[in-house]
Amino acid sequence: MKLIISSVSGEPIYEQIKTQIRSAVLDGDLKAGEALPSLRRLAKELRISVLTVTRAYNELADEGVVQNIQGKGTFVMDKGNELMRRQLETRVRGALAEAVSAAGAAGLSEDELGGMLAEEYRRQQSWKGASS
Repeated sequence: MKLIISSVSGEPIYEQIKTQIRSAVLDGDLKAGEALPSLRRLAKELRISVLTVTRAYNELADEGVVQNIQGKGTFVMDKGNELMRRQLETRVRGALAEAVSAAGAAGLSEDELGGMLAEEYRRQQSWKGASS
């Protein structure tokens, strides 16, 4: 996992870490059960305080994205947990809102948009089945 931190973005470093880890989990780049780098290792790699990494990991744990296990490390939670499911649903709703807006601009009907959604869903599911 490669995190990119910007000291000039205006966003706190712990938020940058959280955003990138959350995105990696939601995108499937980090799998359930996978260990995150240790607090000290990530702090050293990013040249930041261990406390900053600790805050990011603790807030991700509060959100249900990761789980801190005393003496073992921090691990990615399953996407099936309720908090992750709600975050994914919010992401889907945002993407659907964009699709509806684009469909309206293109003059597509609800039925046409629904057909395109169903077609894309089947295509994605068959692709996932083929890669498993």
